[in-house]
Amino acid sequence: MMNLPKLNYLTIDKILLEALREDIPIEDISTNAIISEESIGQVSLYAKEDGIIAGLNIFERIFKLLDFNTNITYYYKDGDKITKGKEIALIEGKVRTLLTGERVALNYLQRLSGIASYTRKMVESLNNKSIKIVDTRKTTPNMRILEKYATKVGGGYNHRNNLSDGILLKDNHIAAAGSIKNAVEKAKKYSSFINKIELEVENLEMVKEALEAKADIIMLDNMSIDNIERAVKLINNQAEIECSGNITLENIKDYSNLEIDYISTGAPTHSSKALDLSMKDLRVLK
Repeated sequence: MMNLPKLNYLTIDKILLEALREDIPIEDISTNAIISEESIGQVSLYAKEDGIIAGLNIFERIFKLLDFNTNITYYYKDGDKITKGKEIALIEGKVRTLLTGERVALNYLQRLSGIASYTRKMVESLNNKSIKIVDTRKTTPNMRILEKYATKVGGGYNHRNNLSDGILLKDNHIAAAGSIKNAVEKAKKYSSFINKIELEVENLEMVKEALEAKADIIMLDNMSIDNIERAVKLINNQAEIECSGNITLENIKDYSNLEIDYISTGAPTHSSKALDLSMKDLRVLK
């Protein structure tokens, strides 16, 4: 397991507070009607299906934002495999806090764990450590930093985080510039010398043009396995190679024996199912 990035709460708290405001615009009237402000309790977090847990820090942060004195004891950490029926954590604090924060905390944890679980399955199905599975910008609006974190928890890697993060010239960029040559030349003149130029191509003729333009990374988009193999021979280590386009858990194994560097896929963030988790067995202590 790679080292996971440290999440910056100066950035993340803004996202989490908006989620809490959406769910609690004034108060939790169901809870406040029946639970005293002084009541202290415990509740357990359980797995209802097998998967990879991700986002325990976000789960905890939701409760801490409601009441910093909430305490959580963990039996697993992000990236661990969990199995149905296992207790993942024990949360202790004000009963009002436990009940009020439950849904928002679980929403984040289930979503991120679903992404991590899907990513891990793709990594295991590919079964080739020389090829990195990387994510895309096909993320939930305002959730990208968290969803990309979940990708890494699952064993994947991050592509560019935003449009300021790297140069990727796609089909419409090329059309607007008039040609691959023009697009790459303009990008090189505009950008810093430290920036790599990645170019998306759709056929072998475009691969040849990308090589002539000296692109640093060539993305083979929606190309057949046969054409990818031909493209790899043409490129012949003159550029890094990325494959993209409708690559999912169902077909990623087809790419296992290719001599490529990266597979980019939006499937974990746009097609994964939330992992089923639940907070149960609440006990009022006092």
